[in-house]
Order: sequence, then structure tokens, then C-alpha cells
Amino acid sequence: MAKKLRDSSLQSQNPISQAQNSVQSAHNAVTQAESHPTGRMIEQAQNAIEHAENAVEDTQTSVNQTAARQVKERLEEEKNELQSLE
Repeated sequence: MAKKLRDSSLQSQNPISQAQNSVQSAHNAVTQAESHPTGRMIEQAQNAIEHAENAVEDTQTSVNQTAARQVKERLEEEKNELQSLE
């Protein structure tokens, strides 16, 4: 168990992992906004998207540009989904 905690701690410090987690949170927020398209839910999704954009920006100097590109593409999909609600 200790190794698993250590691995997740190391993973949380990786910019790609942080971006993936942020994009997943944005996805969750957008999904919630789609289910309940209130002003508050849409605003929360917008905030999650902004946070994910910052995290994705931090991956641009990453060694793994394939992963950085993939997470950026996922974010673009979420932005498009949110735009369809606005």
C-alpha cells in the first residue's frame, strides 16, 4: 500500500497527470452543466475549463508531447461541449 501512495504522490507532481486530472474535472463539470444547465453549473464548468487550460499550458514543455497533445485535444472537446450550452 505504501508504494501505491508513493506512486500516486509522484504522479500528482507530473504536469501531464495534473493536466489529465484537470481535464477530467472539467469533463465532470461540463457533464453536470449539460444535465442541469443553470447559470451556476455553467459557471462552474467555465471555471473548471479555465483551470484545465492552465494545467494543459504547463504541459507544453513536457518531454511527452504526444500525451500533451492528447490532453489538449480532450480539453478542446470539453470546451466545444460547454460552448453548445451557452
